[in-house]
Amino acid sequence: MDQRIGKRTTRGRAGAVALLLAGGMLLTACGAGGSSDGTAADKRSGARPAQGTSGPQPAPDAVAPDQGRPSEGSGENRENGDTAKPDMAAPDYLSTFALDVDTASYGYVRSTLGDGRLPDPVNVRPEEFVNSFKQGYERPKGNGFSVTVDGARIGGGSWTSGASDWSLLRVGLATKAAPPSSERPPASLTFVVDISGSMAGPGRLGLAKKSLNILTDELRDDDSVSLVTFSDEAETRLPMTRVKGNRNKIRDAVAEMEAAQSTNVEAGIRRGYEESVKGHRKGVNNRVVLLSDALANTGDTNADGILEKIDSARREYGITLFGVGVGSDYGDAFMERLTNRGDGHTTYVGDEEQARKVFVDQLPAHIELRARDAKAQVAFDRRTVKQFRLIGYENRKVADEDFRDDSVDGGEVGPGHTVTALYAVRLREGASGPVAKATVRWLDPKTRKAYEESGSARTATIDGKLWGGESQRLQVAAVAAYFADTLRGGDLPGTPALGELASRATKLADETEDGSVRKLATAIGQAEALRNGTEPEGSGDTGEGEIG
Repeated sequence: MDQRIGKRTTRGRAGAVALLLAGGMLLTACGAGGSSDGTAADKRSGARPAQGTSGPQPAPDAVAPDQGRPSEGSGENRENGDTAKPDMAAPDYLSTFALDVDTASYGYVRSTLGDGRLPDPVNVRPEEFVNSFKQGYERPKGNGFSVTVDGARIGGGSWTSGASDWSLLRVGLATKAAPPSSERPPASLTFVVDISGSMAGPGRLGLAKKSLNILTDELRDDDSVSLVTFSDEAETRLPMTRVKGNRNKIRDAVAEMEAAQSTNVEAGIRRGYEESVKGHRKGVNNRVVLLSDALANTGDTNADGILEKIDSARREYGITLFGVGVGSDYGDAFMERLTNRGDGHTTYVGDEEQARKVFVDQLPAHIELRARDAKAQVAFDRRTVKQFRLIGYENRKVADEDFRDDSVDGGEVGPGHTVTALYAVRLREGASGPVAKATVRWLDPKTRKAYEESGSARTATIDGKLWGGESQRLQVAAVAAYFADTLRGGDLPGTPALGELASRATKLADETEDGSVRKLATAIGQAEALRNGTEPEGSGDTGEGEIG
């Protein structure tokens, strides 16, 4: 899985499938802009917000400038020794992807490990591990994003002897915190609940019912709810109903749900969108919430095919899809594909504690949107960077030339979200100067006007130590990324053994007093025990971390 600089699998206009996965981190022109050298204060804070802008900047119409047209290449510049001038027409030094705030992969992996099983590598997505933890980025004052670019040297331990010239670069994006519930716009929520036979097991339909009852207590009087269930067919249990004066009616509809037959996700989603359109209110956040183990076996079982059938309703009414996965046997990849195609997000709920966190603490950030079709692009400076590798985001890649094509689908991001992208970066020997510039582009959810914001890093910014350094949150992100990469058989430079990762996570949990980091340490210990054939320890609790 060695992905060298500029390795590209798509060129020109992405095909229909690529469009669905679109999103992006803009790496703008190499060396453009820039920030001051890292100061002691910068390194203590572990964050470098964008400089010189007071708010979202209107996006330019022109495409990002190049230093020569990039060509397909192996990922390293052709050079005659380290002192040779880099070939400016050699490999592509841009990395572009759609933003992604999903965390379901991490929650499901923790559940699987708690059940005494190692996860299938196909269900391990490193970006969802990393995005499950707080990073402490500076928030923007208005709508849009703040951009933080920082990092540290990977070398510094006995296991990192082969990574002395590698660094970890962190690109962090954050939106303004969610307003109090009383200040958000009303919500119109259509719940589509899987009542198929596979949902009869523990931690499935029963947990979904508890989750809906928790939410019923939290919704405002001016919110509206409808309820659709599906097994082999779909049924409307409750048409769109204003919450005020009807909480008991909603609870009664939830209580009547019982597990039935097969899993026709297509029928459920189509009926759910029909109900959402019927109950559509102008100026209200309209969302379909799918609760399922995503084990589709009847009707159309292709995520793209299912969403194509409701595409006009999705686009015309701005209805987004939030997927909540349940169950020890869970169609993780299918659910992720559905929500990516449905302009939404996915998470995983394994117990009542996690249900309360998702439906009380996090759902407001999934109801409202701060940005539509958000993409990021990172431009590495080929004078200082020899090689880079984006950790994760494989299914969110966007063609570089589509970064400013607003017809290409990106990611949807709500209030209070953070998005982190980690890069393993190999610097040139003796390099000094700009390393990378990261740009995020998004559309205002109401006006559809495009905006951009950028941040930069220099060699001094990433010159500190990763392990034992002053940025504990960067270390947490590194542990999560290395853990995910190890589970899927990766080979990132400087990867510690699982035992070392567990020790570092335990130490970071003590230092940060963060319970989610302690659960990460437990999960790593369980994975190590399972790989070694010993009895795993841990509580078996499930779920992901907190919205940033």
